[in-house]
Amino acid sequence: MNYRRGFTLIEVLVALAIVAIGMAAVLSALTSSASTVLYMRDKTLAQWIALNHIAEQRLQAQMPQTGNTEGDIDYAGQKWHWRQETVATAVQGMIRMDVMVRPADIKADNDKGWYVTLSGIMGDAVSKPRGDMPLWGTGNTTPTPQQPGTPGAGNTTTTPNGGNTGGGSTGNPTTTPTRSLSEQ
Repeated sequence: MNYRRGFTLIEVLVALAIVAIGMAAVLSALTSSASTVLYMRDKTLAQWIALNHIAEQRLQAQMPQTGNTEGDIDYAGQKWHWRQETVATAVQGMIRMDVMVRPADIKADNDKGWYVTLSGIMGDAVSKPRGDMPLWGTGNTTPTPQQPGTPGAGNTTTTPNGGNTGGGSTGNPTTTPTRSLSEQ
């Protein structure tokens, strides 16, 4: 009699169990990866909302009052909750705005559950240009001369590329003092 050798029932069950465990591990990794992608998307959107809120506050005619404010916003087809904490800084006329954002459907206390916290500075404690600093990024390397006797009247001229005029670039600008018109 000819017997054909095949798999026994136990061998088939063991093989199916190994395949099932492997597939469960793959499915778990895919689920975890998808959850991470969704969280990172929401975290990016929360960061954009916080940046937009800080920019909106800076565009207002007056500085916000110190204290806490909060609200909701619809953004990217989702409802978001934001909270702004405004505090005075050590510099007179400057405030710091801390903006925290999370999806509105996440219920958490005021200290936890925020997807992002961004800080911005706003104020009117900026002085007029003195004239002794180069005008960075304007292409103009000579600041405007000031009146003699005013602080910072020593004007400077910036030479790009470290004074190298031979075609090579060192990438290091140098600053050389010049005399004002009244000193010549």
